[in-house]
Amino acid sequence: MDWKPELDAIVGARAYGQFNQLLPRLKSLDERHPNVAEIAFQLAWTCETLGRHADALPYYEKAVALGLPPNELSGALIGLGNTLRALGQLDRSAEVLRSGQGQFPDNNEFAVFLALTLHAQGRPGEALRLALDTLCATTEDPGLTAYQRAIRHAAAKL
Repeated sequence: MDWKPELDAIVGARAYGQFNQLLPRLKSLDERHPNVAEIAFQLAWTCETLGRHADALPYYEKAVALGLPPNELSGALIGLGNTLRALGQLDRSAEVLRSGQGQFPDNNEFAVFLALTLHAQGRPGEALRLALDTLCATTEDPGLTAYQRAIRHAAAKL
């Protein structure tokens, strides 16, 4: 894991928001250590942050294929699903996000990103229903919890 300190330094430098300067460093690290999922994941995340979805896609795919620890795998699947949506690959986006839901049932972010994909697929009712159900399941807002039953009822009719 001689790559780990360098990756940690690059990730730490992101706090300063200079993603364009970090991308070449990440690519260089990936060239020297081409089979490290964590490096591919950070490359994908950085490309996506820069709005370079087409560049991010192969890195997300590589990171997932190589295998990541659960915490990072969850983030990579979200990123992959979001990138696929941004690239217009909506069926595949929904497939990845549903797979993520199955693997990480407690991670509600999958439902929110899936709702975005459903909306992009022209399924706004299903998207809103999923978003409202997720909101009801996760909120502690007293005003929303007081109306949770009514919200769920209305969402079921969408």
